[in-house]
Amino acid sequence: VQLQASGGGLVQAGGSLRLSCAASGLAFSNFAMGWFRQAPGKERDFVAAINWNGGSTYSADSVKGRFTISRDNAKNTVYLQMNSLKPEDTAVYYCAADFYLGGGPRIATMKEYDYWGQGTQVTVSS
Repeated sequence: VQLQASGGGLVQAGGSLRLSCAASGLAFSNFAMGWFRQAPGKERDFVAAINWNGGSTYSADSVKGRFTISRDNAKNTVYLQMNSLKPEDTAVYYCAADFYLGGGPRIATMKEYDYWGQGTQVTVSS
């Protein structure tokens, strides 16, 4: 299984980025997908998650109204559109896959995730 995250970079505060995570080696539509982030010296935190068919999404309070998660099962890809970026959004962003066909708050639970990508750096300057 490979999860290849891309789209990170350096952006000014107030700007936007779109992260992508291309999955291979798994039946993508059988997995909930999540984005998590880890800032220097901090623990990895939940950002957003989407269930297997896109019918259910969860976002952390810190990103609600600014970040949107979506997926394209035909392309085996999950996206994270990040708008109105803030310096505190600076972190390495990881995508992950959870073998789960339900919905609900489980998909926001980091320990439930089975596979992880390598991460992409997002840096927001003030």
